[in-house]
Amino acid sequence: MDLTIPKTASADPYPLLIKQLLHTPMVWAPEQEIVYRDKVRLTYRSFRERIGRLASALEALGVGPGDTVAVMDWDSHRYLEAYFAVPMMGAVLHHINVRLSPEQVLHTMNHAGDKVVLVHTDFLPLMASLRSRLDTVSHLVLMTDNGAPADLPVPFEGEYEELLAAADPGYVFPDFDENTRATTFYTTGTTGLPKGVYFSHRQLVLHTLGLIAGLSTPALHCRVHNGDVYMPLTPMFHVHAWGVPYMMTLLGVKQVYPGRYEPAMIGRLLATEGVTISHCVPTILQMLVASPAVQQLDLSSWKVIIGGSALTSSLARAALDLGIDVITGYGMSESCPLLSLSHMTPDMAGWSEEDQIRVRTSTGRPVPLVDLRLWDGEGNELPRDGKSRGEIVARAPWMTQGYFKNPEASEELWRGGYLHTGDIATQDELGYLKIVDRLKDVIKTGGEWISSLDLEEIIVSHPAVAEAAVIGVPDPKWGERPAAFVVAKPGQKDQLSEEVIQEHVAGFAEKGVIPGYGIPDRVLIVEALPKTSVGKLDKKKLRETAG
Repeated sequence: MDLTIPKTASADPYPLLIKQLLHTPMVWAPEQEIVYRDKVRLTYRSFRERIGRLASALEALGVGPGDTVAVMDWDSHRYLEAYFAVPMMGAVLHHINVRLSPEQVLHTMNHAGDKVVLVHTDFLPLMASLRSRLDTVSHLVLMTDNGAPADLPVPFEGEYEELLAAADPGYVFPDFDENTRATTFYTTGTTGLPKGVYFSHRQLVLHTLGLIAGLSTPALHCRVHNGDVYMPLTPMFHVHAWGVPYMMTLLGVKQVYPGRYEPAMIGRLLATEGVTISHCVPTILQMLVASPAVQQLDLSSWKVIIGGSALTSSLARAALDLGIDVITGYGMSESCPLLSLSHMTPDMAGWSEEDQIRVRTSTGRPVPLVDLRLWDGEGNELPRDGKSRGEIVARAPWMTQGYFKNPEASEELWRGGYLHTGDIATQDELGYLKIVDRLKDVIKTGGEWISSLDLEEIIVSHPAVAEAAVIGVPDPKWGERPAAFVVAKPGQKDQLSEEVIQEHVAGFAEKGVIPGYGIPDRVLIVEALPKTSVGKLDKKKLRETAG
């Protein structure tokens, strides 16, 4: 029997398009504020008008359906306007990772086929170095906070605000297929050029709803609602700032955009704008909790979601000591990114702080609509016993279908019908995941596996250590042996040495927390650890340093 729902000729199929996210805030909160640093204050009503003006201005520059518009900007109201206006036209928004090397940026722009680029004045030197080698770019638009410089190094069609002021706010955004590509950005790996990841309107709308389901339903803590004040501390070019700006716009909350990350400005906005919810990588949170300007604030209403790298127990404890409600979120560029969140359940309210921190620093539980499993090397599902280690594989309705113009890598990403994360984890009987390492970072010594993340957690528990990274280095006898790179807390460098760290780790080996062969053979006390363009530890560079 055919159970297909018949179509009524006059019924509206209502495609899941990004423009549909604007209906609710325009009814619920048209006078709510969107703030940029200490420079700009908009209402949602004026924000919606500016979206129309931006689309009209881009259309006047020749942008139409299928064209690609790129952005080089810090976290700003302008970037948020592009989040909506560009894909709502049927065009594609390319989030340029401005922290890549110039040659990598050039590759991504030519590979994406950028037609128009919106460029902040801070990136004029970069654009000047690339302009003559950009194959498809026809127009540049200048974005500035303090006025255009007297001498521009390359020609521009005009300044962003001037173009918007002259444009029609009444642009009519059309309906089209919800599977139309809306965004593209590029993710870097350990080898080769950056790979393009892309998402459709349907995927971004469903991801927005998944975020709402995952963040607004917990009963105990870190719950997001439409009375919150949101400030992202994740670059807007990185996985759509984890997709949270779309969610916050749909909810009609007050939004605060800090521009370039500066502790003093972030602290000022936290205090003056009443920020209650943010997200960032551990490096940013570490910077903030160590800032005297931030330590003086009342942070008891601030909720922070940590992603990108592991949240250590010591950093979680430092945040909790300041009143910050901190949890972990997990995902990857290819998953849009949300897969899991580490909210505690109500029965955990009476647990000890140590046990609560263990949950907060876990990888969390899958959010609604995510089918997440652990597979062994043969594709067999592993039990949820908190011990069995396997690769996290997942399905969800918002995951990328592949890499842009790279069918071979796309097939490898989705082999077996599930997206492969490359992360090794355990999962307990309550569903909480704990990533123990990346496939490529597991240290194989004497036929046994050692988790680099476990060793890093142990080293950072030393009171004089601020950050640590552990890698495997080749060893003729054991295959690999652990090597540790350690950054001291301010004024504590003289308290650290190779022997001190080895003795500290040996104490955990004596307690049976790790095997004895996990004690690192080499420990280097360094001034800083190399980071990737999105703030993750760059272990590729550490391996190069270690030879």
